[in-house]
Amino acid sequence: MLEPIQKQFNMKGLLLINLGSPDSTKVSDVKKYLDEFLMDKRVIGKSYLFRYILVKGIILNFRPKKSAAAYKKIWWKEGSPLIVLSQRLLEKVKKMIDIPVALAMRYGSISIKKGIQELKEKGVDEITVLPLYPHYAMSSYESVVVKVEEEIAKNFDNIKTNIIPAFYNDKLYLKTLTNQIKTYLDKIDYDHILFSYHGIPESHIKISDPTNFHCQINSCCEKGSVAHNTCYRHQVFQTTKSIVKSLKLKEGTYSNAFQSRLANEPWLKPYTDSELERLAKEGVKKMVVITPAFVTDCLETLEEIAMEAREEFLEAGGEAFHYIPCLNDNDEWVDTISKWTKQY
Repeated sequence: MLEPIQKQFNMKGLLLINLGSPDSTKVSDVKKYLDEFLMDKRVIGKSYLFRYILVKGIILNFRPKKSAAAYKKIWWKEGSPLIVLSQRLLEKVKKMIDIPVALAMRYGSISIKKGIQELKEKGVDEITVLPLYPHYAMSSYESVVVKVEEEIAKNFDNIKTNIIPAFYNDKLYLKTLTNQIKTYLDKIDYDHILFSYHGIPESHIKISDPTNFHCQINSCCEKGSVAHNTCYRHQVFQTTKSIVKSLKLKEGTYSNAFQSRLANEPWLKPYTDSELERLAKEGVKKMVVITPAFVTDCLETLEEIAMEAREEFLEAGGEAFHYIPCLNDNDEWVDTISKWTKQY
């Protein structure tokens, strides 16, 4: 009688994880999505009772209708831009590597559980997880990692995971991003570049500080510390510095700002809308905005920046506004991901 052949090697797979999107622009679908998103304790870092009252008692009574209208402005025939672009990225990555690849979203119907299950059904028992967030924040990167760990522990205890770390300072990523930006800058005339990063509450910076004292939301980002490993503010500033150095931008021709905020507590400053107004009133006429915290265009880039921010800048006295798209399914970005897969 033949002895069963023992499995000697793990079957590897890659799981790409992005933010997520409502299933449609219907108010009911947007409400469902916002409920899941905002009730995440790493998005609103307060007690469950506080979140419940704030989200279900206040925000969900008015925000879904407003957000649904915003989604309608940027929705494509194929569906949500973030989902469509992520799927295009998925298909390109599949052609570049010889292991199974799946796509999941932190929030919404394309769940992380479904993504892991898809890979498991293809025989995968070791998953390389790529959270599609360049910078570490408890409300984005950390939330994805924790959710993956929870799903593995609850439903897939025989599957091993390798998490690709936040890649804000990765040479391949920075080269890819810089090349993308340069391609657009070479075609336009501009006075100023605004690096608009997704905002987070100041409290998140301090919660993520393992030292409990380093992060003071001031010049602390310039002082060496283990806190930088989980400090969103430090990491976005480093991304700007790297791009500025590569593009040889002159001092005074660029600045940082933070977009997308709720009104319940202080968020990282300066705010993008305030910065655009200030720059316009100081004489900047031709503005370029890039959003390095996002690798995929979505509501926050296509509507908040490419539409609303443009209007705000022009109304404040600006004459030209250029938004540089995210990496999306850029071929060099696909190549970078394929190279990371081999490293992990």
